Amino acid sequence: MPQAPDTATGSVTLEALASRAERAGRDAPPVELWNPAHCGTLDIAIDEEGRWHHEGAQIEREALVRLFSTILRREADGSFVLVTPAEKMAIRVADVPFLGVEMAVEGEGANQTLRLRTNVGDLVTIDAAHPLRFAGGGNGFRPYVLVRGGLEARLTRALAIDLAGLLEESEAGLVLRSAGSIFPVPPQAEGEAGDA
Repeated sequence: MPQAPDTATGSVTLEALASRAERAGRDAPPVELWNPAHCGTLDIAIDEEGRWHHEGAQIEREALVRLFSTILRREADGSFVLVTPAEKMAIRVADVPFLGVEMAVEGEGANQTLRLRTNVGDLVTIDAAHPLRFAGGGNGFRPYVLVRGGLEARLTRALAIDLAGLLEESEAGLVLRSAGSIFPVPPQAEGEAGDA
């Protein structure tokens, strides 16, 4: 049975996170190896909040969204496609296709490791292979993590606030540590980290 978050600290255990991540430990199909002909555009869009829409209506079936997410690929030109061995169709993505919705923190300081669950069931360790980046500017402090194959997840506002609480001062400015990697917060996002 999944453990509930520790309400005193807001933390989530890794076991609880993994129990809610259906694809934890399983790989998505090898979409990067498939190179079918481009067949056009589907009227599918992923909005700023990670909701999938078909012909303007939100796709309510979570299992269908999760299935589509496994065949999603980002192309070299930055566009997004749903791809199978037989066909490739373009879709629209407002920001990034996934949201980071839950986070587990293990250890502290140099031994800290952060694991993230996405809204489509991926479980990702923030590390050198799945780096964290920060966007600032008019949208405030917005952390993103690479999930797979050029596809990123933006952390929800609640997780961004939790993440801001884990930032450390260093000689180079604010940084976040996870799984032996150090991720600097760019100066334009630093002032907004406290406002996340």
